[in-house]
Amino acid sequence: MVGTSGWQYRDWRGGLYPAKLPQRLWLERYAESFATVEVNNAFYRLPEKSTFAQWRERTPDDFVVAVKMSRFLTHVKRLRDPGEPVRRFLSNADGLAEKLGPVLVQLPPTLKGDPPALAKTLEQFPRHVDVAVEPRHPTWFTDETRAVLERHGAALCWADRKGRPLNPLWQTADFGYVRLHEGRAKPWPRYGRAALASWLERAEQFARTYVFFNNDPGGAAVQDATALAAMARRRGVEVSRTPAAR
Repeated sequence: MVGTSGWQYRDWRGGLYPAKLPQRLWLERYAESFATVEVNNAFYRLPEKSTFAQWRERTPDDFVVAVKMSRFLTHVKRLRDPGEPVRRFLSNADGLAEKLGPVLVQLPPTLKGDPPALAKTLEQFPRHVDVAVEPRHPTWFTDETRAVLERHGAALCWADRKGRPLNPLWQTADFGYVRLHEGRAKPWPRYGRAALASWLERAEQFARTYVFFNNDPGGAAVQDATALAAMARRRGVEVSRTPAAR
């Protein structure tokens, strides 16, 4: 599945969003064009269950919402005592019901590797909830961390900046999760064809993969998601809907 990290970007007006389309209808327009989105604002402030339920009601039956875990667990608690934060997060996100996709646990760049704390955190999630983990301190990338992810069926998030992977390309789950933050092509922050082709080949290693473009300025995320999907279709790879190529 291919989508973007969020949908509320004013500079998408006149591109994905018609100039006169009111902002309150942007989610519906986005969901006509894409079948998945990554919700980042839950990281800063956890939405109420009713908000998640509204997103569920406003989107098509096949729509999937990946949600970034609240920073209260990752950046404030720093994975300590994860039980209550995870329960509260899942209780609210349950408003999405069957449309809840992977939960992204993004760790702060200053948090050093602590596989036992990660294991305790992952234990709080029921097995039917897909979890992707994005560590950002190099001390996480050890055999012990990899074993924890594999034991809990959690994916190591594959992240990219300027066409370079920011972490090892481990396969630790039966699904893949890719975040593309910034390409090297022009106009900034677009991705070039070679970089997109490389990530497509990597994503094909999984039976199912979520790819989210986080290079939102100027509509680059929409354009690159569309280009990646078109490339996949030419290769005979099944991919979720994207806007028509311009």
